[in-house]
Amino acid sequence: MSLEIDLGEVRRLEQLAFRGWPALETRDIAGWRLRFAGGYTKRANSINSLGHTAQSDPQTVANLESVYRERGLAPVWRLTPLAPTAIRDLLVEPAYRVVERSQVQVAPLAARFAPDPAVRIDARPSARWIEAFAKHSPVAPHHRETMQRMLPAMPKAGFALVEQSGEPLAMAIGVVDGEHMGLFDVLVMPQARRQGLARRITQSLYAWAWSEGARFAYLQVVATNAAALPLYAAQGFRTVYQYEYRVPSLA
Repeated sequence: MSLEIDLGEVRRLEQLAFRGWPALETRDIAGWRLRFAGGYTKRANSINSLGHTAQSDPQTVANLESVYRERGLAPVWRLTPLAPTAIRDLLVEPAYRVVERSQVQVAPLAARFAPDPAVRIDARPSARWIEAFAKHSPVAPHHRETMQRMLPAMPKAGFALVEQSGEPLAMAIGVVDGEHMGLFDVLVMPQARRQGLARRITQSLYAWAWSEGARFAYLQVVATNAAALPLYAAQGFRTVYQYEYRVPSLA
């Protein structure tokens, strides 16, 4: 996919996503933002460039990775268009491997998105929401406490849930930050797929975000997610940029 990259828009979306999916701790070193959350999710435990002037040499790579290893974490590099070209030339096979590529997409919101009465949206995650999320995300047992610390740190969150007879069918998170809403972790349980629940729950979050003053939505979607990409395209999303995770092959 060939994209014309607007680095100003990339920076804005990166900052929104940092706040929308908050790490428990961050450190800025040599032009790189190091995020830590006890190993829970790559997004919150990765090395991110703050701009093309970030230092990119073997010693810097070793220094940044050592901060993670000292914490018992595997180093994870998240390379966006803000990353210097030189770092990509250093983090190459066979010493490093790409583990995932994703797209960052944006769409305008509008009053045309209507809430679905079956979708419940709460300002805080209920015990039932947490149980379902931990079961279906999945969240490793030793990461559950970290997850429960991260969720309340989101700026203004809407925790969406669809249930039937007390059983969760679909869930998602919307995070409003100014005029933007970040969409995170859309989950549809296996027995409830192909029933339009992803569309219903996301559009309910767009309607909620509109009522909270948001006028744009952004999301991060794995580039190989063949089920989600057509849905987001139909909802008006366009890809702004892509990023990938690279990890040491022996990590």
